Amino acid sequence: MATIPWLVDVLRGAGVQVVVEGDWLNRMRPGSFDPIGVLWHHTASTSSASNPHPALGICINGRSDLPGPLCQALVDYNGVFHVISAGRCNHAGVSGGSGPIPSGDGNTLMIGWEIDYNGVNQEMTAAQYNASIAATAAVLTRLGRDSSYARGHRETSTTGKIDPSFIDLNVMRADVAAKMAGSGTAWSSTVDNTTAGRFTASASWGVSTYSSQRYGADYRYADPVAASDPAWYRFNVPAAGNYRVEAWWPTNSGYNSATPYIVATSSGNRTVYVDQRATGGQWRVLGTFALPAGDANRVAVSRWSNATGLVIADAVRLTRV
Repeated sequence: MATIPWLVDVLRGAGVQVVVEGDWLNRMRPGSFDPIGVLWHHTASTSSASNPHPALGICINGRSDLPGPLCQALVDYNGVFHVISAGRCNHAGVSGGSGPIPSGDGNTLMIGWEIDYNGVNQEMTAAQYNASIAATAAVLTRLGRDSSYARGHRETSTTGKIDPSFIDLNVMRADVAAKMAGSGTAWSSTVDNTTAGRFTASASWGVSTYSSQRYGADYRYADPVAASDPAWYRFNVPAAGNYRVEAWWPTNSGYNSATPYIVATSSGNRTVYVDQRATGGQWRVLGTFALPAGDANRVAVSRWSNATGLVIADAVRLTRV
């Protein structure tokens, strides 16, 4: 049976923070292990800053119905990789096949990250996502595979798994590909509501510092109305192409549950609705869109919402993919 004793060195070489959990080199399940890809999961446990890895013990020791280890590494709330095993683990079950990953024994075929968040009313943190991208890119490079060999459990599962929730797996693979290509220099630009010459809003948009989840010094807010009255974010897009659009907002139960974000794409305006009562204080992907080149208003937050609660305009980020 093969093992991957190089895992810790590869992760650390990619700048990932690593904690080694006990005798990881000899902790494994019996059976074959010849991985060709990386599989992302979520643990279904609720993590937090004060309890960053609630599922660690289960991932090491297993459950009554499934003996451990349950993954090669657990990714905690802060993006720290807790390396559990250099060998076969009970994480993937039967693979139904996805992309270049064939059907068969998923535990033989895949290295597994268990990302510690509940996946129901909690998303992975930005730290978890960024660390998982870096780790996946480094491991696939070591395996001699491209980004298509990164999959989510919901893509390979034959039993209806939903993990990892709340991420676009095609965007994930694009981010892994960019990391593997060394495109940390890929064009990206962030416009905050305080960015000079890049943000415009009417006098109806107030200024607040109420939430500690804000991006930068403050953010803007307005009541919903049956009129657009958008707050615009202006970007100088360097070339026509596909760009990932992300937004940042603080969360509050009194904010709007159906806030419209308008993206001015190459083929016309596209509207994405988000729930600003939840998942604030982090970058949220609105989607990947074809954008034209040029310096123009590119993303807006509209007040035209049928939902109650304040509409928030904080920060927007574009990244070429």
